[in-house]
Amino acid sequence: MTTKPAAAAARATVYGYPRQGPNRELKKAIEGYWKGRVSADALRSTAAELRRTNWRELADAGIDEVPTGDFSYYDHVLDTTVMVGAIPARHRATVDSDALDGYFAMARGTQDVAPLEMTKWFDTNYHYLVPELGPDTVFTADSTKQVTELKEALTLGLSARPVLVGPVTYLLLSKPAPGVAADFDPLTLLDRLLPVYAEVLADLRAAGAEWVQLDEPALVQDRTPAELDAAARTYRGLGALTDRPKLLVASYFDRLGDALPVLAKAPVEGLALDFTEAAAANLDDLAAVGGLPGKRLVAGVVDGRNIWVNDLAKSLSTLGTLLGLADRVDVSASSSLLHVPIDAALERDVEPQILRWLAFARQKTAEIVTLAKGLTQGTGTIAGELASNRADLASRANSPITHNPAVRARAAAVTEADSRRSQPYGERAAAQRAHLGLPLLPTTTIGSFPQTTELRTARADLRTGRIDTAGYEERVKAEIQEVISFQEKTGLDVLVHGEAERNDMVQYFAEQLTGYLATQHGWVQSYGTRYVRPPILAGDITRPEPMTVRWTTYAQSLTDRPVKGMLTGPVTMLAWSFVRDDQPIGDTASQVALALRDEVNDLEAAGSSVIQVDEPALRETLPLRAADRPAYLDWATEAFRLSTSGVRPDTQIHTHMCYAEFGDIVQAIDDLDADVISLEAARSHMQVARELAAHGYPREAGPGVYDIHSPRVPSTQEAAELLRAGLKAIPAERLWVNPDCGLKTRGWPETRASLENLVAAAHAVRGELPAS
Repeated sequence: MTTKPAAAAARATVYGYPRQGPNRELKKAIEGYWKGRVSADALRSTAAELRRTNWRELADAGIDEVPTGDFSYYDHVLDTTVMVGAIPARHRATVDSDALDGYFAMARGTQDVAPLEMTKWFDTNYHYLVPELGPDTVFTADSTKQVTELKEALTLGLSARPVLVGPVTYLLLSKPAPGVAADFDPLTLLDRLLPVYAEVLADLRAAGAEWVQLDEPALVQDRTPAELDAAARTYRGLGALTDRPKLLVASYFDRLGDALPVLAKAPVEGLALDFTEAAAANLDDLAAVGGLPGKRLVAGVVDGRNIWVNDLAKSLSTLGTLLGLADRVDVSASSSLLHVPIDAALERDVEPQILRWLAFARQKTAEIVTLAKGLTQGTGTIAGELASNRADLASRANSPITHNPAVRARAAAVTEADSRRSQPYGERAAAQRAHLGLPLLPTTTIGSFPQTTELRTARADLRTGRIDTAGYEERVKAEIQEVISFQEKTGLDVLVHGEAERNDMVQYFAEQLTGYLATQHGWVQSYGTRYVRPPILAGDITRPEPMTVRWTTYAQSLTDRPVKGMLTGPVTMLAWSFVRDDQPIGDTASQVALALRDEVNDLEAAGSSVIQVDEPALRETLPLRAADRPAYLDWATEAFRLSTSGVRPDTQIHTHMCYAEFGDIVQAIDDLDADVISLEAARSHMQVARELAAHGYPREAGPGVYDIHSPRVPSTQEAAELLRAGLKAIPAERLWVNPDCGLKTRGWPETRASLENLVAAAHAVRGELPAS
């Protein structure tokens, strides 16, 4: 294919870049500040240097317009809350006293004050801090961060574009503040919010901004006529301002649908749209509305969320079609590159053949620059890059790694009966109660316990050869012994082994399954200073040998109480990995489910009576459009059942979910057919318990009473009050008592105190129950 040069030079740009630094310098500086080892000035200096480094690297790579304002100490939605002055009343005094400490108090809470609620960002594993709004909310502009960072980039001589969360998305992501009626609609505050955005835009123009990007990803979801009207009013109003930069309204993660004509007609100077596979309909829809005459189009043709090399020829074809639909076409990734690691070239342990298939943020930046050059100067100028890209794509398509006939034959032989338990829930529940003999309101934890410095040091020493495998395993055994002993002394009813041997709940399994590969430097932000290394699902999946049986069996040998076997479910194994894009995702899920089914059956055979298969990503991966959800939920719930349906009726299957809007998937939770589900509920004040009750959920559930994403220790009274709220929705014979999530990120002192209070609360509330 030969592409003629574009009429106007196409610019290369990105919407955002990984924040952490190549060695997670930001994480270390922030956590050092929290511990008092790093001063506020030193933290700010580290952050400023990371921003400068990112911008220089982007500019040196050929990016014509760098983003500003996307950098954050914790979360860009929380930054927006600060920008518009929507500080919760309970945090106002702290913010007024010290803005930085107040910022972190909103994110993490203090011993005396609860943090903002946290939930997932659309269908990614990134978490944002949920704004709390009410009819009395007063917005005030504070553009300090946005202006400061723009000036930093301009001082370097760069062309820079500030990026803000758009006002419609900000309100649609918000919730009623505590004490505000649940039916309060934050969107009713739009007219109050828009003058604040107008003030910020004026400040940015005065600081030198030519363009400002307003991100409106909420508009790719199904929206009511009233919400679409709000978007139209927003951009009519902002577009009519005289004291403002040019406006680029951006959407990503899916097609815009009914919102596209709304934005296309708006008096703004440009749109940024996603044109990757998930949003391919944007191309035809844009043509149907007559394109964007006289406007700038930023085309997201490089996948900002996955790590496979771009098909450059396919992207150039899309870009060539778009040339006739806008005044100018620029090239970008489909979303911020926040969602991918920094640099694939750092991965020394990945086979060179497979490394050719991978593109992290730096490689994606190079792809964007190459596409912009090809679009501007013609494909002849990038002939070498195109030939190399074709070879990389062919290498992947023809590799035996991606096609294992035995795996595919086993998956093809699965029948509907394989994903159904042998007895209905009611019969299983009776058998499990008789077998386990648990009290009312049984207590447990989600799985992981604090990963101590000694344990992390031992793991690092094993990697570097300072200790051998036997020495490392003795350290793991000692940790398991401590965890079991503590749980017994505290009085927990169903124990866990603490997952001392696990580096991550997905990576640990990925390292033992063929078809996956792990990275050494592929860190991606999940929330705040929590970074994960998603493994890469590159080929067909097999389980060569048991993965968890040895450590679970060892833990069970230390106690007479039941110890849960702990696995990560198939949907989460996909969602928290970079999943292959060369076959239907449901087929990949079936392969992972069959590997996990073997592990579940081996755990049961080794004596496990309680087995937990975590699916925290079930809601996270829910398609953004309602029309796409039934097909997803069909294969997702079937994959879970395929993993868990080969056990006896008296073996109790648990699952766990956290930090998501569960109301959208209550039927799917029911369809999993797990015997017990534990869910995050502390920050949302038992909302999920009420949602389960409204659905008529018939199984056992443990809505969390301890928020583990905050360092604060909940009192016995606080946990008891949450339990009592849970009992209003779920009867005592079906209610469990547990934290919101695993305890890996917490320290031992707060963990001990919190779990002791949790058990004390369960005993107190049990004592209040009527005698049976």
